[in-house]
Amino acid sequence: MNVLVIVLYLVAMVVIGLWAARRAKTATDYRVAGRRLGPGLYTSTMAAVVLGGASTVGGVGLGYQYGISGMWLVVAIATGLAALSLFFAGRIQSLKVFTVSQMLQLRYGARGGASASSFVMLAYTLMISVTSTAAYASIFSVLFPISRPWAILLGGAVVIAYSVLGGMWSITLTDLMQFVFMTIGMFLILLPFSISAAGGINGLTERLDSTYFHWGSMGFQAIITQFVVYGFGMLIGQDIWQRVFTARSPQVARWAGVGAAVYVALYGVAGALIGTAAAAVLPTLSLPEEAFAAMAQTHVPAGLGGVVLAAGVAAMMSTASGAMIAASTVARVDVIPTLKGLFGASHDDVARARSEDASVVKDRVYVVVVGLAVTFISMLVPSTVVALTIAYNVLVGGLLVAILGGLVWKRGTATGAAASMVVGSLVTLVSMAVFGVLANAPIYLGLLTSLLVYVVVSLLTRRTSTEVSAEWSRRVKGAAS
Repeated sequence: MNVLVIVLYLVAMVVIGLWAARRAKTATDYRVAGRRLGPGLYTSTMAAVVLGGASTVGGVGLGYQYGISGMWLVVAIATGLAALSLFFAGRIQSLKVFTVSQMLQLRYGARGGASASSFVMLAYTLMISVTSTAAYASIFSVLFPISRPWAILLGGAVVIAYSVLGGMWSITLTDLMQFVFMTIGMFLILLPFSISAAGGINGLTERLDSTYFHWGSMGFQAIITQFVVYGFGMLIGQDIWQRVFTARSPQVARWAGVGAAVYVALYGVAGALIGTAAAAVLPTLSLPEEAFAAMAQTHVPAGLGGVVLAAGVAAMMSTASGAMIAASTVARVDVIPTLKGLFGASHDDVARARSEDASVVKDRVYVVVVGLAVTFISMLVPSTVVALTIAYNVLVGGLLVAILGGLVWKRGTATGAAASMVVGSLVTLVSMAVFGVLANAPIYLGLLTSLLVYVVVSLLTRRTSTEVSAEWSRRVKGAAS
């Protein structure tokens, strides 16, 4: 019965993609759903894209390991999303661009490091998609009598199919369905069944050590690191910004985003409670990450357990497809035009790929190519944790200051932005070589040096040109109103 639910879910994803393909008539439709999502669709799609395998399977696993304190990873994501929505989303939505790198070029001009940032953003979005692909493949390989490579091919084929057909419209509508599955599966099925299996709240307190009910049992430094890495990551990731671009107005981007952040925080608490219950009833699991699937299969009735597993797959697929279209958009709008420009392509040819009138057929080709690359890398690399950590650290340590500085500090200059990116990225990479990839020091050192260089160099160099500043002010005027 559980397998049947998953199969029906996968078929529904492709059917939705076929239906949504009719709505993707322009590049704007394909890349950012026509910039016309209202509060309901925006809230569901934003919540779905930020809640991936790390938040679902990983969040339950952290609850299994640390108890209620396991919620902090997902709460950090929610906090970053709330900050993005309240302080930046309105301005970002009003820019009417497709990528973070376009924002940098609009704010600083051609010498602000936008081209270099696009390569970092492409690597980051690719690794996010690869990680999510590997995560849902692990569930498929358990449910179906197939090996890991075939599980990756199965899931990759479904995600590529619905993504390529309608672009962001397909992803938005499938995200809505995935949001429904996640809500029902986590809040209405797995959470109550898990707590009931443990004997209720009283049963939990009797079976488990008191540290499971302490908010800080994960450790203060570990909690702060969650906020620095995942909270800041929410502020500047292309996969998140591309959802902001889909909002029909700055007000929708701001307040529906806050609604999504509240949902994400509650999801984190639910996951931690489920993990805590799993620690009480399944104390001998070999890995904490096994808690999600184990509870769904052993303590939830057949059929309903399939809905829960579908909720887990939904969380992973929504993140994989969101990162996939983000990577393809960065490649199409930023990376390939930059490379073409270096090899002598005309300015008009480069500008055409970045315009609202670009070919939707070519956008579909980019999604297919990126999707195949993601599938291939997922099959080739058994563990992507190190690669993902490197991409995340360079993204935050190298780009955060220049991006947020451009949004909030008028005195920031192109030279300051470019210098901060170079220095922050280099310090982050060198620190990872010295302290280790998974250490906390690299991202702190990268952020600190990037901020210092950005401020000092900006103050020592000429202000942004009047023409660039005027165009920037014109774009952001809509957000202020």
